[in-house]
Amino acid sequence: MSYNIFFILMLTLVHSTFSSLSPPDRAALESIRDSLTDMPGSSFFSTWDFTTPDPCSTFSGLACTSLGRVTTLSLGPNLSGSLSPSISNLTHLTQLVLYPGSVTGPLPPRFDSLPLLRVISLTRNRLTGPIPNSFSSLSYLHTLDLSYNQLSGSIPHFLTTLPRLKVLVLASNQFSNNLKPVSSPLLHLDLKMNQISGQLPPAFPTTLRYLSLSSNSMQGTINALAPLTELTYIDLSMNQFTGAIPNSLFGPTTSSMFLQRNNFTSISNATAISLPQGSTVDMSHNSISGELPPSLAGAESLFLNNNRFAGDIPEEYVRSLTNGTTKTLFLQHNYLTRFPWNSGSQLQDSVSLCLSYNCMETDPVVGLSTCPVEVAPLLSRPAIQCSRFYNHSSTG
Repeated sequence: MSYNIFFILMLTLVHSTFSSLSPPDRAALESIRDSLTDMPGSSFFSTWDFTTPDPCSTFSGLACTSLGRVTTLSLGPNLSGSLSPSISNLTHLTQLVLYPGSVTGPLPPRFDSLPLLRVISLTRNRLTGPIPNSFSSLSYLHTLDLSYNQLSGSIPHFLTTLPRLKVLVLASNQFSNNLKPVSSPLLHLDLKMNQISGQLPPAFPTTLRYLSLSSNSMQGTINALAPLTELTYIDLSMNQFTGAIPNSLFGPTTSSMFLQRNNFTSISNATAISLPQGSTVDMSHNSISGELPPSLAGAESLFLNNNRFAGDIPEEYVRSLTNGTTKTLFLQHNYLTRFPWNSGSQLQDSVSLCLSYNCMETDPVVGLSTCPVEVAPLLSRPAIQCSRFYNHSSTG
């Protein structure tokens, strides 16, 4: 009899040690559950039954240690409500994820009690307010994604100096003011679609592979980006950047470059450019002048329209079109004077070429039908515009 009692007690001890949720974490989860609601059609919380003996194995979105401490909390999708401050009581948490939904209100204030956090992903909800100062204590944080919310204020300096941060995504919020110096060993930095202003900080980590600052209000030169020779993706479009584009950005690893709708005026040492096959380069809607660099002809998709390029189009561009290397070439709205096309050559059906509204003496009939619909119907610029442009260039 005593043996049976001992056996039952041992089973109970094993179950409580390796299965049951710790009391502090249970209380925190109850508070989190009370602050959130399934939206119509969602059944995320249907498994959150606190009368079950082992929430760690039955609750959706939960992972625990063998001692019943929550290490992963993944909430949603399609939840409404707010994030409970009790999240900070899950002191063994390493991953906190909130999937898209309609969760509102501020971020929990006490992240300093979650020193083991490596991943925070709270995307595509309606979170508001600033990033709490307590984020400064997250020395093990690897990934922070707060994109597509309504967060505001400045991007705190401590956020871009966290020692192990590799991925920082704050896209599509309402962050404003200047971007502070970046010293974290980032691989991925995405700050697009905010209200960030001012100039670039003086330096970025050379570890960066992905950089997006698109659709902000930044200005000045981009010389601080010249050392970033390992970038594969860069998007600075729709800002107010000026000056020369460093040729080092056109590296052998750069597969996507979007610099359109700024105020760039030139490309530094364009002869040193080396583009990988299959690359996309968009420098349209700037004020870049001079002759077309032959070194850009290897891009698969090349958008140089709406600039101030002049002179003849280099033979390299024609060869890239005819051999299929270049699939899209938009050169409309410049001051180009000649397209060296061999009348016996043919373009593949998949090629898009637009040359309209330049200063060409003869009609380059090939490819004009592939111009975007918003391009002016006039084939060539009025002669007076071309005359004034070239007269001014020769006297300047």
